[in-house]
Amino acid sequence: MGNIERRLAELNIVLPPASNPAANYTNCVEANGLLFVSGKIPLVDATGAQPAKGKLGREYTTQQGYKLARSAGTDILAVVQLALGTLDRVARVVKLQGFINATEEFDEHPQVLNGCSDLMVEVFGDKGVHARSVLGAVSVRGNQPLVIESIFAVVPM
Repeated sequence: MGNIERRLAELNIVLPPASNPAANYTNCVEANGLLFVSGKIPLVDATGAQPAKGKLGREYTTQQGYKLARSAGTDILAVVQLALGTLDRVARVVKLQGFINATEEFDEHPQVLNGCSDLMVEVFGDKGVHARSVLGAVSVRGNQPLVIESIFAVVPM
């Protein structure tokens, strides 16, 4: 067990099985020392019961959105762990980009994406601090409340 996996255990974070791509693409691509992870969605709704569907500002509050972004973050970590063999190969979380499926009036997109950002810092410490962008979207695939793309710098094998 690597250092980051031990850190996950200390935080009582259990990674789910990595999700599979939803179409004709791959979960991630490693190129030139970077790992580009395809957009990931929350694995469960804010209650932890079923896949999330709906918009922030209508079906979900900002606080629920935070939990949804954290759920997507655990899938991101599971995908990275599967791709690299260990999370200890992560040299840095480089960037997160969130697309928030929200009502026209909703304006707390950054607070929602904080769910994933905070997770990365909890897990990786200073190496988890990253650049990021967050955008409101009229819709996202499958009426999911959010999608998060990510980029990681990786230590060569």
